[in-house]
This record gives sequence, C-alpha cells and structure tokens, in this order.
Amino acid sequence: MPSIRQALSLLPRGAITGIGSLPHTQMELGLQMALAVDVPYLPQLPAGNPAELMVPAALEGLPGLQISDDGSCRVDLGVWEAGRAELDARLAAALKGDARAFLHGAAACRALRPFLWEVRERKLPFAKAQLAGPLTVRWSTRLAGGGVLADHPGLDSQVLRLVLARSLALVQAVRETGATPLFYLDEPGLYALDDRDPRQLAALSELRLLVAALRREGALVGVHCCGNTRWAQLLGLGIDVLSFDVRLSLDAILDEPDAVGAFLDAGGAFSLGIVPTDLAGEGDPLELARAVDASVASALPGRRDALRHVLLTPACGLALRTAPEAERIFEAVRMARSALLAPG
Repeated sequence: MPSIRQALSLLPRGAITGIGSLPHTQMELGLQMALAVDVPYLPQLPAGNPAELMVPAALEGLPGLQISDDGSCRVDLGVWEAGRAELDARLAAALKGDARAFLHGAAACRALRPFLWEVRERKLPFAKAQLAGPLTVRWSTRLAGGGVLADHPGLDSQVLRLVLARSLALVQAVRETGATPLFYLDEPGLYALDDRDPRQLAALSELRLLVAALRREGALVGVHCCGNTRWAQLLGLGIDVLSFDVRLSLDAILDEPDAVGAFLDAGGAFSLGIVPTDLAGEGDPLELARAVDASVASALPGRRDALRHVLLTPACGLALRTAPEAERIFEAVRMARSALLAPG
C-alpha cells in the first residue's frame, strides 16, 4: 500500500492552515475563518470556556479532572480511582478499532460537529485537526494533592491511552467525511525534553508509537512545538510534518543537517509558523519569507526542495488575539507565501 506521506504532494504549494485556537466567542465566525484556508482546520474556541483549552480538552472525561480558569489541570486521585475501571474498559474497547466514542463533547470543542459537517458537504480533500500531545498533557497535569502524573504510573498510563483514543477518534471522524486527515499533536512541553532522563526518553518512544498508530489510520501526522527542543530526536519520530515557530526555531533546526536531510529524503515536510503571533514581533511578512529562503539556502545548499511541500501557518494558536488581529495575521501569512514561492 502506498505511504500516506505521498499525499503531501497533493497539497497546494505553500498550503495555508492554522495551528488550532482562535479568539472568537461566536462559533460560526470562528468556523468561517478556519474554513477560509487551503487546509481547513478544526477551530478551538476557548474564550470564556477553559474546558476548550488544549490540555483540558485532551483530558475530557478523565475522572477527577479539575480545570482552573487558566487551563491548568489537576486530578483528584480518590475520584479517579473510583472511575478508573470504567474508563479502562471504555478505552480498551475504543483501542480495538472504533475510537469515535472519545470524540469531544460540545463543552470541550463546540465547533467539532459543525466542522465535520462542513468538510463532508464541501467534499474537502484535506482537513486538519489537532490535540495536545501526550508529553505536554502528562508533564503539565498535576495531582490535586501534589506531585506529577509520573508519580502514579497507573494514572499516567491511562492518560496516555486517553490521548491516543481521542487522537484516533478525531482522525477516524475526519476520514469518515471523505477527507484525508492532517493531524497535529501540539507539544509545547517538548521544550523541557531532557535526553539524559530515562523516563523522558521512554515518553518519547511512546510518542513515536502514537504517531505510528495515527499514520496506520490514514492520517498525515505532524508535531507542533513552539519552543526549541532536541530537534534531531523529534525529526526521527516518523512524523510526516514538523511544525514550528520560524523566528524562534528555524536556525536551530537547520543546525541539525543530518536529521533534516534524512527527514526530507523520507518525504517529510516543514510546517512553517512564519508570522509571529505577538503584537510586537509580527514583522514584515516579505522580510520573513526572504529570511526563510536565505536560511534554507545557506544551511542546506542544493536542497531548496525543503520548501517544495511546505505548509504555512501563524507561529502558534491565536486565542489570545482579537478577531481582527487574527485576520491580519492570516493576511500576513498569505503575503509571506507569495514571497516565498515567487520564482527565483
């Protein structure tokens, strides 16, 4: 069977998509923006609703989950123990095949079902969804009585399976519409990756297995990290797409030429967060595009194919901006694409 990675060649040149979150309080307006790009994406709309922030949304349905207004999560071990067996049984059933019982409810992602309907009705060839990745979810969630999930292996393992089941559910739901899923695991927590820590290396191996499981379901799989990390290890996880903040990380990634070369030779693609999302650092999109081209040409001489199947996005989610600012950022992404793909 042909590799799903070959589908990357069917994307428009410099295809634009979004990372995930938008600032809209009206679902219809957020959905409209998320559909107005080359690869429409599932919008997360957390304004006024902490349950739709990235980690709470990934953990939806976990017994004992406590969500703070800022989106930080804690787990009450007593409540979790009481509901643990039931969730284990549901996860076991989901991971045998059909995981769609773990699709988000309206509280955790109110645009999900309208988005799927639009993808089906428009007969879109590609659609993007995303979820907080397992490392970020597990490293950022705390126990209500103090401590981290790794202090309780049973809970840590169940959270990993919950993230896997929810990821599979989203991929299966997109596939059911007839579209090819482009699925990003959002892993900002990878900035803290320490390759000297055996537990973190084990978690990285688990991430590799999750990527493989999603690819077997027919998804193009990306990992998004908006901080610097051990890029060579990340490029070696079998992902199809590496998504990152260009201003922050492009040079650091290109400092790993062997890993980048192997990734590109295997058909992988970059998803360039080419327009910063902070007001002070937006910069000139034309200058940003020229800087990308120059950096790639310098670090990878003769490898301008690094930009052949590139995707373009804002540098990160846009939940903390206003709707007009989000519009302006996407317009800057379009301008950057024109400059990046211009002949010569």
